[in-house]
Amino acid sequence: MKVGSESGSDAGEARSTAAARSGLVALVGRPNAGKSTLLNAFIGDKVAIVSDKPQTTRNRIVGILSEERGQAVLFDLPGVHKPLHKMNARMMKEVRSALEEADIVLHLVDSAAEWGGGEEYLFELLGPVKPLVIGVLTKIDLIRNKNELLPLIERYQNRRPGADVVPISALDGDGVDELRSELFKRLPEGPALYPEDLTTTQTEKFFVAEVVREKLLERTRDELPYTTGVVVDLFDEGDTLLRIEAIIYVERKSQKGIVIGKGGSMIKAVGQAAREELERVLGTKIYLGLRVKVHSRWRDDPRVLIEMEPGVADISSGSYDGFLTKDPEE
Repeated sequence: MKVGSESGSDAGEARSTAAARSGLVALVGRPNAGKSTLLNAFIGDKVAIVSDKPQTTRNRIVGILSEERGQAVLFDLPGVHKPLHKMNARMMKEVRSALEEADIVLHLVDSAAEWGGGEEYLFELLGPVKPLVIGVLTKIDLIRNKNELLPLIERYQNRRPGADVVPISALDGDGVDELRSELFKRLPEGPALYPEDLTTTQTEKFFVAEVVREKLLERTRDELPYTTGVVVDLFDEGDTLLRIEAIIYVERKSQKGIVIGKGGSMIKAVGQAAREELERVLGTKIYLGLRVKVHSRWRDDPRVLIEMEPGVADISSGSYDGFLTKDPEE
């Protein structure tokens, strides 16, 4: 990926190619079912952050998979859960909205997890939806005896008779090509919805905030499960350096101490890890400054929540500066 550089209607027309099939695909599942990992596996690069913590995905993350046989616009959605804050209510509203828009729904079920009430609720949620639903058993790399998948497939098909079920491991790629082929066979015929060099509609600014949050989640483990958010308040592109300033929101003063760490060790480690990954993805040298702010009710603050939204690429202008694009050499 690189920072977009071409502009003008001619560039936009050159990158827009007709596709045999195209459509919208919603990835739905319980928290930590593997939706973001699958999205990244489909795209072949990182467009969504990944964590083993539930509710890592808080917005609709759009990944754009363009091939000769068509284009699949993939919605990585928040894990289905009971909303307790305005942030969570917005997350569940996004899930329901995506289900109304999608041509195909991938219902992800963690094959290594207990099948509880949360999974049953998902079947109820998906029961009345109009799009085709394909069952996806994820994380099969954690199942030593693959024969154990057979009763899971049978159980799924008992709950949704006639549904196709595809077992996959997004980490090692097992079953991913088969699932991709199923998508392109079932998408409606039509032209591409986006230029082929766009990999996502989210802004680079939003992606920066997500990567910072991912690196923080990796290092704080269970100490800060849902109480941190990140907003980028400076994104200044110079000739040789991209200068970024970001705020990490926490809810309590004690959490601020955890994020900063002894002698600033934690926030320094988070910043370094985020900067290194962002330089790889964005293809430019970066200065990344982080500071921590206590806001006891940031998850219920509409102003903060709006600042955390991913943005939407405007394809009509033919210029995609500020959005993640596919490197033409890849």
